[in-house]
Amino acid sequence: MFYPVELDIHGPIKQATAVLNPAESKRLLAKAVASLPEVQDAFKHGNLLVATCSTSAFVLEELTGEKVQPHCYCIGMVADGMLTTSAKDDREAARFFVKGEKVTMPVLEYLDTFDEGDAVVKGGNAVDPYGNAGVLASNSQGGTIGALLSFIAVRGLPIIMPIGLEKLIPDVIEASNGWGQRTLDRSMGEKVWLVPITCGLVITEVEALGILAGVDARLVAAGGIGGSEGAVVLLIEGTERALDKAWKILEGIKGEAPITVPRHSFTC
Repeated sequence: MFYPVELDIHGPIKQATAVLNPAESKRLLAKAVASLPEVQDAFKHGNLLVATCSTSAFVLEELTGEKVQPHCYCIGMVADGMLTTSAKDDREAARFFVKGEKVTMPVLEYLDTFDEGDAVVKGGNAVDPYGNAGVLASNSQGGTIGALLSFIAVRGLPIIMPIGLEKLIPDVIEASNGWGQRTLDRSMGEKVWLVPITCGLVITEVEALGILAGVDARLVAAGGIGGSEGAVVLLIEGTERALDKAWKILEGIKGEAPITVPRHSFTC
């Protein structure tokens, strides 16, 4: 489901359009995720896992100030026209926090300590209009998302999923049906499956702008050329004060550097 955002918009409505390239969207999502009460409470008072993915690298920076190269803070990725994985020597381990302190321990042992008040941040590869998320998995046991379903979802704990609208597809459930890693005869890179997630709290640019500035937003176009491939075009609506706040945030993230992948598992 989409993260619930309650808007209180009264008075004359102002409108604006904004164009966000993928890296700019990731920065916006990260700012919203880092501000969430569930994330702040888990970080300060409980357990918080910032699971590996490129968007989580932005979340980590917004939350702690630690800057990690996004291509290093993920394993699976779609890069260079392929379904691939990061080079093993480049990988940064996922960050585990207990009451604000970074800890190192086996992942399954760490996840087994999770209880009420704890939270996980994990990005995805797809989102549909119903708030379902999808995560591509090349690991035969489901990898990170498999572990999160086993230890976090079954306990009813929040899995916060920042996913940009560049990844919008018609229907995650339909997309995941009828195929899997072992059914594929060919693949441009790794053999994967799209794991459907119906229990995540999905945050797109729409929810992010509502959380951060109290404005409503709609996706009105997508795509582009000349460096704006994967861009989203948003119509933003709100009071003049809220729109001013949103605009300052958007101006602050414009120009976010695109994510480069110097090498990956198929180029090493």
